[in-house]
Amino acid sequence: MGVELHYTSGLEEALESAGTVVVFAGPEAGEAAGKADGPLPPALAEAIGRFRTSGLFKGEAGGTQTFPTLGTMKAGYVVLAGIGDGTADALRQAGAAAAKASKQLKTENICVLIGPELLKGGAEKDAEEAVRLRAQALAEGFMLGAAARVPQRREQPEEPKLRVVFTPSAAADPSAEAFQAGMRRGRMFGEAVAYARRLTNLPGNMLTPEMLALEAEALANEFELDIEVIDEWTAAELEMGGLLGVGQGSANPPRMIVLHYEGAPDAKEKLGLVGKGITFDTGGISLKRADGMEEMISDMAGAAAVLGAMRVIAQAKPAVNVVAVIPAAENMPSDRALKPGDVLKTMSGRTVEVVNTDAEGRLVLADGLTTAIRRGATRLIDVATLTGAVMVALGDVATGAVTNDDAFLAELIEASRRTGERIWQLPSWPEYRKQLESDAADLKNSGGRHAGTITGGLFIGEFADRLPWIHLDIGGTAWMFKDRGWDMKGATGVMTRTLAEYVLQLGAARTTA
Repeated sequence: MGVELHYTSGLEEALESAGTVVVFAGPEAGEAAGKADGPLPPALAEAIGRFRTSGLFKGEAGGTQTFPTLGTMKAGYVVLAGIGDGTADALRQAGAAAAKASKQLKTENICVLIGPELLKGGAEKDAEEAVRLRAQALAEGFMLGAAARVPQRREQPEEPKLRVVFTPSAAADPSAEAFQAGMRRGRMFGEAVAYARRLTNLPGNMLTPEMLALEAEALANEFELDIEVIDEWTAAELEMGGLLGVGQGSANPPRMIVLHYEGAPDAKEKLGLVGKGITFDTGGISLKRADGMEEMISDMAGAAAVLGAMRVIAQAKPAVNVVAVIPAAENMPSDRALKPGDVLKTMSGRTVEVVNTDAEGRLVLADGLTTAIRRGATRLIDVATLTGAVMVALGDVATGAVTNDDAFLAELIEASRRTGERIWQLPSWPEYRKQLESDAADLKNSGGRHAGTITGGLFIGEFADRLPWIHLDIGGTAWMFKDRGWDMKGATGVMTRTLAEYVLQLGAARTTA
C-alpha cells in the first residue's frame, strides 16, 4: 500500500476532504475527543464522550473504536485510537492501529487530529525534540501499519493508496515545524521498513542472489551510492571460501554486494554493516524439515535490514562513513553441494570444518566481515536470521545480541529504545568459544545445540579481527505469523530503523562535537 503523509494547519479543509477522521485519546475520559466544543459535530462528540465515560473504550495503546458519522459531517467515519501512556512506543502502536482500522473502512483520505497533548513538551528538557519524537512515532506507526505483504496473483489489483493528513485540532500550533520535521523523518524510516519487508517477502524464485544484487544496484542508483557486486569468479580469486562453499550447491551463483556511503571523508572511522543474504535456505545436505520451509524466503532479512538502513542513511546524509556488505547465496542440496565434514578456507585465511550445512549463514558472514574490514571498517555490526535457538530463548519479542564490546552495544541498545525494537544481550564467556574447537580446522561451524545462538555469534566474531563488533540474531523477530502492533504478518523489516537511528545519532554526535 502506498502511503502519503502530509501536514496542514487548515483544519476545516482537512475535515472536508477526509473519508475517515482519526482522533487520539488516552485512558482519561473527557478529553478533546469527547468534548462538544471540539472539532467534531456536537452530537458525535457527545456520543464518543459517553462511550468513553462508560468504560467501553479504555484508551490503551493499539485499541481502536470506529464510529459512523451518520451524515453529521463529510467524513463517513471517526476512528478513536488509544495512545496509552503517550510514549513513543505507544504512539507508534496507535498510528499502526489507526492505519489498519482505516484500511478496513476502505477510505483513502484520512484526517488525523493532533490534540495539544501530543504537541506539548511534557517533562522533557527540549520541548521541540519531544514533539519531533512523538510525530516521528506516529508517522512510523501509520507507515508500518499500512505496509502489508503484496501477494503475487494472476490479476494483480491496483495497489491502494492511503493519504494521511495530520492537522492540529486547535487553530494555533506553535510546534508545527517540529511536528513536520518528525513526520518527515518517520515517513523516511517507514518507507525504509516497507522496502525491507517487500524484499524479504519476495519468493525465492523471484529473489535469487543475482536478483538481490540488482535490487541493491537500483537502490544505489536511486540514492547515489557507490556499489560493487563481486561475482563468483572474482569471489574465487579473492578466496571467499565461505560464500562459495555455501553457494556451490545451487544453480544460482552467489554474490558479494558492497555499498559505500561517505559522509565524513576526512574521518578515519568507518562503520561496517553486514547483512546475511541467504535468499533461500533448504539447509543443504543437512536438509531442513519440509514443514514450514517456505518461510526460508526470509533468510535474507538481515540483508534487507541493511539495505533499508542504507536507504535512510543516503537520504539523511549523516556525517559518518558506512560500508554495507551483503554476502548473498542460495543454500541448496545437489551433487555439488557442501557436505558435512568438508573443510573450507575463508577469505581471512581461517579454515572451517563444516559439521552442519544448515549453519550456513555464519559461513557467508565470515567472508562478509573480512570484506568490510578490507574496505576500511573500524567497527562492525552484522545482522542475521542466524539460529532457531534464539526463538527458544527470546521468542519473537526480542533480537539476541552477542558482542566483544559492551560499550558499543550499549550505544546500539539506546538507539533501539528510540525505535521500539528490543535487543537483549547474551553472554560471550570463553567457555562458549571452546564449543567451536575443531580437530580438523581452525574452528567448526557449529558448537551443537547447547547455547546455539551464542556459539553461532561467537563464530562470526572470530572474523572481526578484534575490532569492536556486534552480532544481531533476528531469527525470531524477522518474521511474524500474525499481526502484532506495528509488525505485520510476514516480514517485519526488523533492525532497519535501529541501524538507521544509530548511524544518524553517530552523525549528530560528530556534527556537534
